[in-house]
Amino acid sequence: MKNVFYGIALATILFSCREETKEKVKVATEAVESDIKLTADSAKVKAKKAIDSSKIGQKAKHIIAKGAEKVEEGAKKVKESVEE
Repeated sequence: MKNVFYGIALATILFSCREETKEKVKVATEAVESDIKLTADSAKVKAKKAIDSSKIGQKAKHIIAKGAEKVEEGAKKVKESVEE
């Protein structure tokens, strides 16, 4: 009879420890998920900033190229007017 009682007591202890472990794993999983979401959101913001800055850089390059073309056109006009 003692063996049956001890068996039931041992099974109860193991079962309750197992439930605690499951709960701890669940909490740890939720914490990792939230950390991953925060990291992903941070990376997304950084990527958007990089894309925006590259767009600005491309626009600046375009504006500089247009300005250089205008300067060259002006220089050609001045050169032509001097040669005439």
